Amino acid sequence: MSIFKHAAEILEGRVNHFLNNAEDPGETLDLSYEKMIANLQDTKRHLADVVTERVSLENQMAQAQKAADKADAGARMALGANREDLARAELAQKQSELQKIASLQEAHDTVAAQAQKLTDYESKLQEHIEQFRVQKEVTKSEMAAARAEVEVSASLTGVGQGMDDAGEAMRHAQERTQQMESKAAAMDGLMESGALNDPLDGRSQAEKELDKMRATGGVEDELAQLKAEMAKGKGTPGSGAAGG
Repeated sequence: MSIFKHAAEILEGRVNHFLNNAEDPGETLDLSYEKMIANLQDTKRHLADVVTERVSLENQMAQAQKAADKADAGARMALGANREDLARAELAQKQSELQKIASLQEAHDTVAAQAQKLTDYESKLQEHIEQFRVQKEVTKSEMAAARAEVEVSASLTGVGQGMDDAGEAMRHAQERTQQMESKAAAMDGLMESGALNDPLDGRSQAEKELDKMRATGGVEDELAQLKAEMAKGKGTPGSGAAGG
């Protein structure tokens, strides 16, 4: 392995490590959705607090109005009894309650406006969150499909991790096989020619050649004998009838 190839593999390993540990877009989308849900919950709590305050102001206004009506009735009763001093005191109490109602009404109008704004914001936020949720799931599905397609394509084309060396390994194995086959053929030729000796064979080169000639001559002699016997058998009269 060359130093440049080794350096490239180290760099590739570092890049893969970085990509594997990088932020997952799907997880980022889920985190954003969770933050939006948390924001919605905070809005609901604020809205609940404002509505509670509005209801409290309405109750105080109702109590003040009740006290004002009671003072008005008391003033009428006092005048009917010729108690102008009591009537004046009841009317003063009535005015105090009416002033309280006016202050409470002003605060109530402010709080009611805030409650309406929060209600509208909550409604829009819920709609936005729902749209985001749907788009999030669609995007995650598309990302998953794209990732699967990339991985399959990488595997088929040999671009994936570990696949880029497969072709080189196969070529190397084929080259080694061809070299070994060529070497084996060369060794056979050398042994056949006598250039290489079998360490277990103690015969000299001359003895080997003579043994080869004897073996070849023996085969030729036996072949000639078989031919003569077959020719003699075919020429014997009545051989076919005897066989019947």
